[in-house]
Amino acid sequence: MNGASREALAAARERLDALTDSTSVDAGSLAEELAAVTALLHREVSLRRVLTDPAQPGENKADLAQRLLGTQLSGNAADLVAGMVRSRWSQPRDLVDALEELADLADLTAAQKAGALDTVEDELFRFGRIVSANNDLRAALTDRKATAPAKSELLHSLLGRRANATTERLVTRLVNAPRGRSLEAGLESLSKLAAERRNRMVAVVTSAVPLSDTQKQRLGAALAKLYGRSMHLNLDVDPAVVGGMRVQVGDELINGSLADRLEDASRRLAG
Repeated sequence: MNGASREALAAARERLDALTDSTSVDAGSLAEELAAVTALLHREVSLRRVLTDPAQPGENKADLAQRLLGTQLSGNAADLVAGMVRSRWSQPRDLVDALEELADLADLTAAQKAGALDTVEDELFRFGRIVSANNDLRAALTDRKATAPAKSELLHSLLGRRANATTERLVTRLVNAPRGRSLEAGLESLSKLAAERRNRMVAVVTSAVPLSDTQKQRLGAALAKLYGRSMHLNLDVDPAVVGGMRVQVGDELINGSLADRLEDASRRLAG
């Protein structure tokens, strides 16, 4: 994706992260809903063109999406889709690609919450190797004359008792809706998303007042340097927090003057 679509996807991923970081959101169910919208917009060319028409105000497109999909989706899924169509997309297909990516990310998040993300990443890689080495299997899974139920049944016979349920869902969606990609390319893309998700950490930041964009960028960079991994910030405001902010990363809690602690940690890391 280029230009406006890249920015729109980045914003949508941030909204998805904010949703799925909440313990009250079922990431697996959200993935199924987003996958259903992906399939709908892939089929309905005229609808996706209307929802990405740059000549139409974003709010009008968001209202249309809510009217069409609001009764069929959960509130979280409908709001997420509405936010996406409110953004600008370089071309209609980019919206569908982004929805598909978010569906996959939501499923991977569900696996991460269940402590199974490493397993899913490994299974995706190994299945890709199996497909590359077995021409008959690849032919069966990419046969355009074969029905989706037949392919799903074949995959279930291969993965149902041997792989994580998330792995089976991801591979089944890819096989039944390749959307112009080769099977190998689709599996490689899924593996990259899983690796990216595995390397992501979440910091819950509570401050007395809202942080500025500059403060958020500096904090994210400092935490990423400290932990050696990319960091997503979940921000909360609590007037009871005095003299700085409180940051929690996993089980580790950083209290008091964050700047002093990070500066000290950076000095120790530097040797």
